[in-house]
Amino acid sequence: MAQVTVSIDGKAYRMACEEGQEDHLTELAGKLDRYVGHLKGQFGEIGDLRLTVMAGIMIMDELHEIQSRTRGLEAELETLKKTRDNALTKIERTDSDLSEALMQVTSQIEAIAGKLNGQPT
Repeated sequence: MAQVTVSIDGKAYRMACEEGQEDHLTELAGKLDRYVGHLKGQFGEIGDLRLTVMAGIMIMDELHEIQSRTRGLEAELETLKKTRDNALTKIERTDSDLSEALMQVTSQIEAIAGKLNGQPT
């Protein structure tokens, strides 16, 4: 386990993380520190615990918003996939119908050409 010291609201916290995740943990702590700093700027000194809880609630609100948007995008993606699949099925049917029609026309042309050339059909 790797260890990292992060700073949130001017206080150092030593934390453990998986090897190679040190930069990620430092980045996350920096984001939390910015939330706490933002709240501290708005509300002043209202207590560390209260600032941390408020920052946590703000983060959870953003997470909820992102999850809602993600669900909406996933639903839209499913609709688009179904529309695509329906269109592909329709194209396959149309191609099949066109091939059959072309074969019939070709047979009729060959029959007409045979009659014009005096060949029995």
